[in-house]
Amino acid sequence: MTHFPPQTPGSVLLIGAGPGDLGLLTVAGLRALERAEVIVADRLGARSVIDQLEAERSEALPAQIIDVGKQPGHHPVPQDRINDILVEQAQRGLRVVRLKGGDPFVFGRGREEIAHCRAAGIDVRVVPGVTSANSVTALAGIPLTHRGVATSYTVATGHDQVAEIGGGRDHTVVILMGVGTLIHSAGVLAAGERGTDCPVAIVEDGFGDRQRVTIGTLGTIAFHAARRGVRSPAIIVAGDVVTLSPYADGAFNSALDPATHTAELLRNP
Repeated sequence: MTHFPPQTPGSVLLIGAGPGDLGLLTVAGLRALERAEVIVADRLGARSVIDQLEAERSEALPAQIIDVGKQPGHHPVPQDRINDILVEQAQRGLRVVRLKGGDPFVFGRGREEIAHCRAAGIDVRVVPGVTSANSVTALAGIPLTHRGVATSYTVATGHDQVAEIGGGRDHTVVILMGVGTLIHSAGVLAAGERGTDCPVAIVEDGFGDRQRVTIGTLGTIAFHAARRGVRSPAIIVAGDVVTLSPYADGAFNSALDPATHTAELLRNP
Protein backbone atom coordinates (compact mmCIF):
# COMPACT_ATOMS: atom_id res chain seq x y z
CA MET A 1 0.00 0.00 0.00
CA THR A 2 1.30 3.46 -0.95
CA HIS A 3 1.11 6.19 1.68
CA PHE A 4 1.62 9.91 1.32
CA PRO A 5 5.31 10.29 2.34
CA PRO A 6 6.22 12.38 5.40
CA GLN A 7 7.40 15.91 4.71
CA THR A 8 11.14 16.51 4.73
CA PRO A 9 12.87 19.57 6.24
CA GLY A 10 13.30 22.49 3.86
CA SER A 11 10.22 21.65 1.82
CA VAL A 12 6.73 23.08 1.28
CA LEU A 13 3.38 21.30 1.36
CA LEU A 14 0.32 23.01 -0.12
CA ILE A 15 -2.60 21.58 1.82
CA GLY A 16 -6.27 22.05 1.05
CA ALA A 17 -8.07 22.80 4.32
CA GLY A 18 -11.48 22.14 2.83
CA PRO A 19 -14.50 24.33 3.66
CA GLY A 20 -13.47 24.92 7.27
CA ASP A 21 -14.62 21.78 9.06
CA LEU A 22 -11.84 19.73 10.66
CA GLY A 23 -13.68 16.51 9.80
CA LEU A 24 -13.23 17.25 6.09
CA LEU A 25 -9.46 17.71 6.31
CA THR A 26 -7.63 14.74 4.77
CA VAL A 27 -5.61 12.40 6.99
CA ALA A 28 -2.45 13.39 5.09
CA GLY A 29 -3.21 17.03 5.73
CA LEU A 30 -3.83 16.44 9.43
CA ARG A 31 -0.56 14.58 9.90
CA ALA A 32 1.38 17.27 8.05
CA LEU A 33 -0.14 20.03 10.20
CA GLU A 34 0.89 18.19 13.35
CA ARG A 35 4.49 17.88 12.09
CA ALA A 36 4.80 21.32 10.52
CA GLU A 37 7.25 23.89 11.86
CA VAL A 38 5.69 26.82 9.97
CA ILE A 39 2.08 27.13 8.79
CA VAL A 40 1.27 29.90 6.30
CA ALA A 41 -2.51 30.12 6.63
CA ASP A 42 -5.38 31.60 4.66
CA ARG A 43 -8.41 33.16 6.34
CA LEU A 44 -11.31 31.12 4.96
CA GLY A 45 -11.33 27.46 5.89
CA ALA A 46 -7.71 27.32 6.96
CA ARG A 47 -7.87 29.43 10.11
CA SER A 48 -11.02 27.63 11.25
CA VAL A 49 -9.38 24.22 10.82
CA ILE A 50 -6.38 25.31 12.89
CA ASP A 51 -8.64 26.60 15.67
CA GLN A 52 -10.67 23.38 15.73
CA LEU A 53 -7.56 21.21 15.74
CA GLU A 54 -6.03 23.14 18.63
CA ALA A 55 -9.30 22.94 20.57
CA GLU A 56 -9.47 19.19 20.02
CA ARG A 57 -5.87 18.77 21.17
CA SER A 58 -6.37 21.18 24.09
CA GLU A 59 -3.07 22.77 23.15
CA ALA A 60 -1.59 24.97 20.45
CA LEU A 61 0.09 23.46 17.43
CA PRO A 62 3.88 23.53 17.75
CA ALA A 63 4.26 25.36 14.45
CA GLN A 64 4.72 29.09 13.98
CA ILE A 65 1.56 30.33 12.29
CA ILE A 66 1.89 33.11 9.73
CA ASP A 67 -1.49 34.62 8.88
CA VAL A 68 -1.75 35.77 5.25
CA GLY A 69 -5.55 35.74 5.06
CA LYS A 70 -7.34 37.84 2.49
CA GLN A 71 -10.71 39.54 2.73
CA PRO A 72 -12.83 40.81 -0.17
CA GLY A 73 -11.10 43.94 -1.48
CA HIS A 74 -8.41 43.79 1.21
CA HIS A 75 -5.21 41.78 0.74
CA PRO A 76 -2.87 42.73 3.61
CA VAL A 77 -0.25 40.27 2.35
CA PRO A 78 0.09 40.42 -1.47
CA GLN A 79 0.43 37.14 -3.37
CA ASP A 80 4.03 37.91 -4.37
CA ARG A 81 4.93 38.31 -0.70
CA ILE A 82 3.20 35.02 0.18
CA ASN A 83 5.30 33.31 -2.48
CA ASP A 84 8.46 34.78 -0.98
CA ILE A 85 7.50 33.77 2.57
CA LEU A 86 7.20 30.13 1.52
CA VAL A 87 10.65 30.15 -0.03
CA GLU A 88 12.27 32.06 2.84
CA GLN A 89 10.91 29.69 5.48
CA ALA A 90 11.84 26.58 3.52
CA GLN A 91 15.36 27.90 2.94
CA ARG A 92 15.74 27.98 6.73
CA GLY A 93 15.42 24.20 6.62
CA LEU A 94 11.90 24.13 8.08
CA ARG A 95 8.90 22.00 7.22
CA VAL A 96 6.54 24.58 5.76
CA VAL A 97 2.82 24.04 5.28
CA ARG A 98 0.82 26.40 3.11
CA LEU A 99 -2.72 25.88 4.37
CA LYS A 100 -5.28 27.04 1.83
CA GLY A 101 -9.07 27.03 2.02
CA GLY A 102 -10.84 24.46 -0.15
CA ASP A 103 -8.49 22.84 -2.66
CA PRO A 104 -5.22 24.55 -3.68
CA PHE A 105 -5.94 23.99 -7.37
CA VAL A 106 -9.53 25.32 -7.41
CA PHE A 107 -9.24 29.12 -7.64
CA GLY A 108 -6.56 28.93 -4.96
CA ARG A 109 -3.53 30.19 -6.92
CA GLY A 110 -1.77 27.03 -5.84
CA ARG A 111 -0.01 26.56 -9.16
CA GLU A 112 1.56 30.03 -8.85
CA GLU A 113 2.98 29.17 -5.44
CA ILE A 114 4.33 25.85 -6.67
CA ALA A 115 6.05 27.51 -9.63
CA HIS A 116 7.68 30.10 -7.37
CA CYS A 117 8.97 27.44 -4.95
CA ARG A 118 10.32 25.24 -7.73
CA ALA A 119 12.05 28.19 -9.38
CA ALA A 120 13.90 28.69 -6.08
CA GLY A 121 14.86 25.02 -5.90
CA ILE A 122 12.40 24.17 -3.11
CA ASP A 123 10.77 20.74 -2.99
CA VAL A 124 7.01 21.34 -3.01
CA ARG A 125 4.01 19.00 -3.13
CA VAL A 126 0.22 19.25 -2.94
CA VAL A 127 -2.22 17.58 -0.56
CA PRO A 128 -5.65 18.00 -2.23
CA GLY A 129 -8.57 19.34 -0.25
CA VAL A 130 -12.36 19.22 -0.38
CA THR A 131 -13.53 22.16 -2.44
CA SER A 132 -16.46 24.25 -1.24
CA ALA A 133 -18.00 23.86 -4.71
CA ASN A 134 -19.27 20.39 -3.87
CA SER A 135 -19.08 20.27 -0.06
CA VAL A 136 -21.10 23.40 0.73
CA THR A 137 -23.70 22.60 -1.89
CA ALA A 138 -23.99 19.07 -0.46
CA LEU A 139 -24.52 20.62 2.96
CA ALA A 140 -27.62 22.30 1.55
CA GLY A 141 -28.78 19.00 0.05
CA ILE A 142 -27.99 20.04 -3.53
CA PRO A 143 -26.34 17.37 -5.71
CA LEU A 144 -24.36 18.89 -8.56
CA THR A 145 -25.46 16.03 -10.82
CA HIS A 146 -28.47 13.76 -10.56
CA ARG A 147 -29.85 11.20 -12.97
CA GLY A 148 -32.59 12.72 -15.08
CA VAL A 149 -31.93 16.21 -13.73
CA ALA A 150 -28.30 17.21 -14.43
CA THR A 151 -25.47 15.34 -16.09
CA SER A 152 -22.71 17.97 -15.93
CA TYR A 153 -21.61 21.03 -14.00
CA THR A 154 -19.32 24.04 -14.26
CA VAL A 155 -17.49 25.77 -11.42
CA ALA A 156 -16.71 29.43 -12.06
CA THR A 157 -15.32 32.30 -10.06
CA GLY A 158 -17.46 35.37 -9.58
CA HIS A 159 -14.44 37.39 -8.49
CA ASP A 160 -14.38 38.64 -12.07
CA GLN A 161 -17.62 39.07 -13.96
CA VAL A 162 -18.87 35.75 -15.32
CA ALA A 163 -18.87 35.36 -19.08
CA GLU A 164 -21.34 33.20 -20.98
CA ILE A 165 -21.67 29.64 -19.63
CA GLY A 166 -23.46 27.38 -22.10
CA GLY A 167 -26.04 24.74 -21.38
CA GLY A 168 -29.52 24.69 -19.94
CA ARG A 169 -30.96 24.00 -16.52
CA ASP A 170 -29.61 20.44 -16.70
CA HIS A 171 -26.07 21.85 -16.65
CA THR A 172 -25.44 23.00 -13.08
CA VAL A 173 -23.43 26.17 -12.53
CA VAL A 174 -21.58 26.79 -9.26
CA ILE A 175 -20.14 30.26 -8.67
CA LEU A 176 -17.56 30.85 -5.96
CA MET A 177 -16.78 34.31 -4.59
CA GLY A 178 -19.76 35.67 -6.47
CA VAL A 179 -21.85 37.76 -4.06
CA GLY A 180 -20.41 41.06 -5.28
CA THR A 181 -21.15 40.25 -8.94
CA LEU A 182 -24.45 38.42 -8.37
CA ILE A 183 -26.60 40.77 -10.47
CA HIS A 184 -24.29 40.42 -13.45
CA SER A 185 -23.93 36.64 -13.11
CA ALA A 186 -27.68 36.09 -12.83
CA GLY A 187 -28.26 38.22 -15.90
CA VAL A 188 -25.64 36.36 -17.96
CA LEU A 189 -27.02 32.93 -17.01
CA ALA A 190 -30.64 33.99 -17.54
CA ALA A 191 -29.85 35.32 -21.01
CA GLY A 192 -29.00 31.81 -22.23
CA GLU A 193 -31.07 28.63 -22.30
CA ARG A 194 -31.63 28.62 -18.54
CA GLY A 195 -34.03 31.58 -18.54
CA THR A 196 -35.12 33.80 -15.68
CA ASP A 197 -37.11 31.02 -13.96
CA CYS A 198 -34.05 28.78 -13.46
CA PRO A 199 -33.79 27.80 -9.76
CA VAL A 200 -30.93 29.30 -7.73
CA ALA A 201 -29.63 28.80 -4.22
CA ILE A 202 -27.11 30.82 -2.25
CA VAL A 203 -25.45 29.03 0.65
CA GLU A 204 -23.79 31.47 3.05
CA ASP A 205 -20.97 30.58 5.43
CA GLY A 206 -21.13 26.84 4.79
CA PHE A 207 -20.01 24.87 7.88
CA GLY A 208 -19.81 28.17 9.77
CA ASP A 209 -21.85 29.83 12.49
CA ARG A 210 -23.84 31.97 10.01
CA GLN A 211 -24.82 29.12 7.71
CA ARG A 212 -27.96 30.08 5.78
CA VAL A 213 -29.64 29.18 2.48
CA THR A 214 -31.55 31.57 0.25
CA ILE A 215 -33.68 30.21 -2.62
CA GLY A 216 -34.88 32.05 -5.70
CA THR A 217 -34.62 32.10 -9.47
CA LEU A 218 -32.19 33.81 -11.81
CA GLY A 219 -34.80 36.53 -12.18
CA THR A 220 -35.36 37.07 -8.45
CA ILE A 221 -32.21 35.97 -6.61
CA ALA A 222 -30.49 39.37 -6.60
CA PHE A 223 -33.58 40.94 -5.00
CA HIS A 224 -33.82 38.20 -2.37
CA ALA A 225 -30.10 38.41 -1.62
CA ALA A 226 -30.26 42.17 -1.12
CA ARG A 227 -33.35 41.95 1.06
CA ARG A 228 -31.82 39.27 3.28
CA GLY A 229 -28.39 40.91 3.42
CA VAL A 230 -26.52 37.97 1.91
CA ARG A 231 -22.79 38.26 2.60
CA SER A 232 -19.58 36.50 1.67
CA PRO A 233 -18.42 33.80 1.96
CA ALA A 234 -21.18 32.20 -0.07
CA ILE A 235 -21.68 29.64 -2.83
CA ILE A 236 -24.16 30.31 -5.64
CA VAL A 237 -25.63 27.33 -7.49
CA ALA A 238 -28.02 27.50 -10.43
CA GLY A 239 -29.89 24.70 -12.16
CA ASP A 240 -32.75 22.28 -11.68
CA VAL A 241 -30.75 20.38 -9.03
CA VAL A 242 -31.62 23.22 -6.64
CA THR A 243 -35.21 21.91 -6.53
CA LEU A 244 -33.90 18.71 -4.90
CA SER A 245 -32.74 20.58 -1.81
CA PRO A 246 -34.96 20.28 1.27
CA TYR A 247 -34.59 24.06 1.61
CA ALA A 248 -36.41 24.44 -1.72
CA ASP A 249 -39.22 22.01 -0.88
CA GLY A 250 -42.40 23.50 -2.30
CA ALA A 251 -40.83 26.81 -3.21
CA PHE A 252 -41.19 26.39 -6.96
CA ASN A 253 -44.65 24.88 -7.15
CA SER A 254 -46.56 27.37 -5.01
CA ALA A 255 -47.21 31.08 -4.88
CA LEU A 256 -45.05 31.34 -1.76
CA ASP A 257 -42.14 33.75 -2.03
CA PRO A 258 -39.05 31.49 -2.32
CA ALA A 259 -36.89 33.56 0.03
CA THR A 260 -39.62 33.71 2.68
CA HIS A 261 -40.19 29.97 2.30
CA THR A 262 -36.49 29.33 2.91
CA ALA A 263 -36.47 31.44 6.08
CA GLU A 264 -39.38 29.40 7.44
CA LEU A 265 -37.57 26.15 6.71
CA LEU A 266 -34.48 27.39 8.52
CA ARG A 267 -36.53 28.22 11.61
CA ASN A 268 -38.40 24.91 11.44
CA PRO A 269 -36.08 22.32 9.82
